[in-house]
Amino acid sequence: MKLIWKYGFLLLVTLFVSGCTFFDEPVEQSSAELVEVVDGDTIRIIWNGKEETVRYLLVDTPETNHPRLGKQPFGEEAKLLNAELLEGKELTIELDIGNQYDDYGRLLAYVYADGERVQDALIAAGLARVAYVYPPSTRHLDALEAVQQEAREQGIGIWEYDYYVTDRGFDAASYDQQGSECMIKGNINRQGEKIYHVPDGRFYSQTNPEEWFCSEQEARDAGFRKSQQ
Repeated sequence: MKLIWKYGFLLLVTLFVSGCTFFDEPVEQSSAELVEVVDGDTIRIIWNGKEETVRYLLVDTPETNHPRLGKQPFGEEAKLLNAELLEGKELTIELDIGNQYDDYGRLLAYVYADGERVQDALIAAGLARVAYVYPPSTRHLDALEAVQQEAREQGIGIWEYDYYVTDRGFDAASYDQQGSECMIKGNINRQGEKIYHVPDGRFYSQTNPEEWFCSEQEARDAGFRKSQQ
Protein backbone atom coordinates (compact mmCIF):
# COMPACT_ATOMS: atom_id res chain seq x y z
CA MET A 1 0.00 0.00 0.00
CA LYS A 2 1.35 3.40 -0.87
CA LEU A 3 2.50 5.59 2.00
CA ILE A 4 0.04 8.31 1.07
CA TRP A 5 -2.87 5.94 1.75
CA LYS A 6 -1.21 4.34 4.75
CA TYR A 7 -0.98 7.64 6.56
CA GLY A 8 -4.01 9.41 5.12
CA PHE A 9 -6.47 8.20 7.74
CA LEU A 10 -4.09 9.12 10.55
CA LEU A 11 -3.80 12.64 9.20
CA LEU A 12 -7.58 13.08 9.11
CA VAL A 13 -7.89 11.84 12.68
CA THR A 14 -5.04 14.09 13.77
CA LEU A 15 -6.63 17.18 12.30
CA PHE A 16 -10.03 16.37 13.76
CA VAL A 17 -8.66 15.87 17.25
CA SER A 18 -6.44 18.91 17.17
CA GLY A 19 -9.25 21.11 15.92
CA CYS A 20 -7.15 22.68 13.20
CA THR A 21 -7.82 22.82 9.51
CA PHE A 22 -5.51 21.26 6.94
CA PHE A 23 -4.75 24.66 5.52
CA ASP A 24 -5.33 27.87 7.42
CA GLU A 25 -6.76 30.05 4.67
CA PRO A 26 -3.48 30.26 2.70
CA VAL A 27 -2.54 33.71 1.51
CA GLU A 28 -1.20 34.59 -1.93
CA GLN A 29 -0.64 31.08 -3.18
CA SER A 30 0.88 30.85 -6.64
CA SER A 31 1.14 28.01 -9.11
CA ALA A 32 4.33 26.04 -9.62
CA GLU A 33 5.49 23.04 -11.62
CA LEU A 34 7.31 20.17 -9.96
CA VAL A 35 10.74 19.38 -11.41
CA GLU A 36 12.24 17.03 -8.83
CA VAL A 37 11.75 15.77 -5.30
CA VAL A 38 15.16 16.15 -3.65
CA ASP A 39 14.31 14.70 -0.25
CA GLY A 40 11.60 14.84 2.40
CA ASP A 41 11.64 18.62 2.83
CA THR A 42 13.21 19.94 -0.38
CA ILE A 43 12.00 20.06 -3.99
CA ARG A 44 12.84 21.78 -7.24
CA ILE A 45 10.13 23.64 -9.11
CA ILE A 46 9.47 26.03 -11.96
CA TRP A 47 8.01 29.20 -10.46
CA ASN A 48 7.50 32.53 -12.17
CA GLY A 49 9.30 31.13 -15.20
CA LYS A 50 12.42 30.22 -13.23
CA GLU A 51 13.73 27.03 -11.64
CA GLU A 52 13.90 27.28 -7.86
CA THR A 53 14.96 24.95 -5.07
CA VAL A 54 12.31 25.08 -2.35
CA ARG A 55 13.01 24.32 1.30
CA TYR A 56 9.78 23.63 3.20
CA LEU A 57 9.05 26.16 5.92
CA LEU A 58 8.88 25.04 9.57
CA VAL A 59 9.69 21.36 9.06
CA ASP A 60 12.71 19.08 9.01
CA THR A 61 12.95 15.50 7.77
CA PRO A 62 15.84 13.05 8.18
CA GLU A 63 18.60 13.29 5.60
CA THR A 64 18.97 11.01 2.59
CA ASN A 65 22.40 12.02 1.26
CA HIS A 66 24.00 14.58 3.55
CA PRO A 67 27.78 15.13 3.07
CA ARG A 68 28.41 14.82 6.81
CA LEU A 69 25.38 13.00 8.22
CA GLY A 70 24.89 10.58 5.34
CA LYS A 71 21.59 8.67 5.19
CA GLN A 72 19.51 8.89 8.35
CA PRO A 73 16.71 6.53 9.46
CA PHE A 74 13.33 7.48 7.91
CA GLY A 75 14.98 9.77 5.35
CA GLU A 76 14.02 7.59 2.39
CA GLU A 77 10.49 7.11 3.74
CA ALA A 78 10.05 10.87 4.02
CA LYS A 79 11.30 11.40 0.47
CA LEU A 80 8.98 8.71 -0.85
CA LEU A 81 5.94 10.15 0.88
CA ASN A 82 6.86 13.64 -0.30
CA ALA A 83 6.95 12.39 -3.89
CA GLU A 84 3.61 10.56 -3.53
CA LEU A 85 1.97 13.68 -2.15
CA LEU A 86 3.20 15.89 -4.99
CA GLU A 87 3.44 13.92 -8.21
CA GLY A 88 0.52 14.33 -10.55
CA LYS A 89 -1.07 17.01 -8.34
CA GLU A 90 -1.74 20.69 -8.87
CA LEU A 91 1.13 22.36 -7.06
CA THR A 92 1.00 25.77 -5.38
CA ILE A 93 3.30 27.50 -2.93
CA GLU A 94 2.79 30.12 -0.26
CA LEU A 95 5.45 32.45 1.11
CA ASP A 96 5.49 33.83 4.64
CA ILE A 97 6.32 37.39 5.68
CA GLY A 98 9.96 36.77 6.64
CA ASN A 99 12.95 36.09 4.42
CA GLN A 100 12.04 34.50 1.11
CA TYR A 101 15.39 32.67 0.77
CA ASP A 102 17.68 30.88 3.20
CA ASP A 103 21.48 31.14 3.37
CA TYR A 104 21.78 28.46 0.66
CA GLY A 105 19.64 30.37 -1.84
CA ARG A 106 16.62 28.10 -1.41
CA LEU A 107 13.13 29.55 -1.61
CA LEU A 108 11.29 29.12 1.71
CA ALA A 109 7.65 28.18 1.29
CA TYR A 110 4.61 26.23 2.37
CA VAL A 111 3.83 23.73 -0.36
CA TYR A 112 0.34 22.55 -1.36
CA ALA A 113 -0.73 19.62 -3.50
CA ASP A 114 -4.32 19.91 -4.72
CA GLY A 115 -4.86 22.49 -2.00
CA GLU A 116 -3.55 20.40 0.90
CA ARG A 117 -0.44 21.46 2.75
CA VAL A 118 2.32 18.91 2.38
CA GLN A 119 4.05 19.87 5.63
CA ASP A 120 1.04 18.62 7.63
CA ALA A 121 1.03 15.23 5.93
CA LEU A 122 4.75 14.65 6.53
CA ILE A 123 4.42 15.54 10.21
CA ALA A 124 1.25 13.47 10.67
CA ALA A 125 3.02 10.43 9.22
CA GLY A 126 5.78 10.73 11.79
CA LEU A 127 8.34 11.52 9.11
CA ALA A 128 9.07 15.17 9.96
CA ARG A 129 9.50 17.38 12.99
CA VAL A 130 8.60 21.04 13.44
CA ALA A 131 11.88 22.93 13.20
CA TYR A 132 13.70 26.00 11.89
CA VAL A 133 11.24 28.39 13.47
CA TYR A 134 12.40 31.88 12.61
CA PRO A 135 9.87 34.66 13.29
CA PRO A 136 8.12 36.31 11.64
CA SER A 137 7.71 33.32 9.26
CA THR A 138 5.42 31.43 11.63
CA ARG A 139 1.99 31.78 10.01
CA HIS A 140 1.11 28.09 10.32
CA LEU A 141 3.25 27.18 13.31
CA ASP A 142 0.36 26.48 15.71
CA ALA A 143 -1.36 24.17 13.23
CA LEU A 144 1.82 22.24 12.52
CA GLU A 145 2.65 21.87 16.20
CA ALA A 146 -0.83 20.48 16.85
CA VAL A 147 -0.33 17.85 14.17
CA GLN A 148 3.10 17.01 15.60
CA GLN A 149 1.70 16.57 19.09
CA GLU A 150 -0.71 13.91 17.82
CA ALA A 151 2.02 12.04 15.96
CA ARG A 152 4.30 12.21 18.99
CA GLU A 153 1.62 10.93 21.36
CA GLN A 154 0.93 8.02 19.03
CA GLY A 155 4.64 7.24 18.86
CA ILE A 156 4.79 6.75 15.11
CA GLY A 157 7.75 7.04 12.75
CA ILE A 158 10.55 9.17 14.16
CA TRP A 159 8.73 9.37 17.51
CA GLU A 160 8.85 5.62 18.07
CA TYR A 161 12.49 5.79 19.14
CA ASP A 162 13.83 7.45 22.29
CA TYR A 163 16.42 10.17 21.73
CA TYR A 164 16.28 9.96 17.92
CA VAL A 165 14.54 13.32 17.54
CA THR A 166 16.54 16.18 19.05
CA ASP A 167 16.39 19.96 19.07
CA ARG A 168 19.27 19.93 16.57
CA GLY A 169 17.92 17.30 14.19
CA PHE A 170 18.14 13.50 14.27
CA ASP A 171 20.60 11.35 16.19
CA ALA A 172 21.31 8.24 14.10
CA ALA A 173 23.73 6.89 16.71
CA SER A 174 20.99 6.74 19.34
CA TYR A 175 18.62 5.17 16.84
CA ASP A 176 21.13 2.41 16.10
CA GLN A 177 21.46 1.75 19.84
CA GLN A 178 17.69 1.24 20.35
CA GLY A 179 16.84 -1.93 22.25
CA SER A 180 20.03 -1.70 24.28
CA GLU A 181 20.18 -0.56 27.88
CA CYS A 182 23.52 1.06 27.14
CA MET A 183 22.61 4.62 26.07
CA ILE A 184 25.42 6.62 27.68
CA LYS A 185 27.85 8.02 25.11
CA GLY A 186 31.59 8.02 25.71
CA ASN A 187 33.61 10.49 23.65
CA ILE A 188 37.28 11.46 23.51
CA ASN A 189 37.78 15.10 22.58
CA ARG A 190 40.67 16.71 20.71
CA GLN A 191 42.58 17.24 23.92
CA GLY A 192 42.35 13.53 24.70
CA GLU A 193 39.84 13.98 27.53
CA LYS A 194 37.46 11.09 28.06
CA ILE A 195 33.96 12.47 28.63
CA TYR A 196 30.64 10.68 28.90
CA HIS A 197 27.21 12.12 28.10
CA VAL A 198 23.88 11.00 29.53
CA PRO A 199 20.72 11.14 27.38
CA ASP A 200 19.35 14.30 29.01
CA GLY A 201 22.69 16.11 28.76
CA ARG A 202 23.05 19.29 26.72
CA PHE A 203 25.55 17.86 24.23
CA TYR A 204 24.20 14.32 24.04
CA SER A 205 22.52 14.60 20.64
CA GLN A 206 25.53 16.18 18.95
CA THR A 207 28.05 13.72 20.38
CA ASN A 208 29.40 10.92 18.20
CA PRO A 209 30.31 8.16 20.65
CA GLU A 210 33.52 6.16 20.58
CA GLU A 211 32.03 3.89 23.24
CA TRP A 212 28.64 3.11 24.79
CA PHE A 213 28.10 2.52 28.50
CA CYS A 214 25.22 0.97 30.39
CA SER A 215 25.75 3.01 33.56
CA GLU A 216 27.64 6.06 34.76
CA GLN A 217 29.71 3.86 37.03
CA GLU A 218 30.79 1.78 34.04
CA ALA A 219 31.84 4.96 32.25
CA ARG A 220 33.81 6.19 35.26
CA ASP A 221 35.50 2.81 35.63
CA ALA A 222 36.66 3.17 32.02
CA GLY A 223 38.30 6.48 32.84
CA PHE A 224 35.59 8.83 31.56
CA ARG A 225 34.30 11.86 33.43
CA LYS A 226 30.77 13.22 33.16
CA SER A 227 30.13 16.17 30.89
CA GLN A 228 29.67 19.34 32.90
CA GLN A 229 26.60 20.27 30.84
